[in-house]
Amino acid sequence: MANRAETRWSALGAGLIGAAGVGLAAAASHAGGEALLRPASTICLAHAPALLALSLAGDKIRAAGLVALGMIIGTLLFSGDLVARHFLGSGLFPMAAPTGGLTLIASWLLLAGGAALRRP
Repeated sequence: MANRAETRWSALGAGLIGAAGVGLAAAASHAGGEALLRPASTICLAHAPALLALSLAGDKIRAAGLVALGMIIGTLLFSGDLVARHFLGSGLFPMAAPTGGLTLIASWLLLAGGAALRRP
């Protein structure tokens, strides 16, 4: 069963990543960041609701805490790298965005597996 700490940090991640997504969408619209900020916003706004759902239904899904952690880290790496490229002129570190993307894909696959295998 998901513990309260997992639920709290999944919901906290959802709120922060959702807020970042809205902020990045605004920056993309007003600061001319379509090429990098728009995809970063999309990744944030796609994963914030998933994190919120995990915080609410995590007790029914195996590995929900690990899925949430993977989604948070993957979103931070992927979106963070795009934001750094836009504002700083270089990424976080080599292969940060692909690492984040692969982490997100793995998290979604783990979610599918966790949903298929019911908790005892």
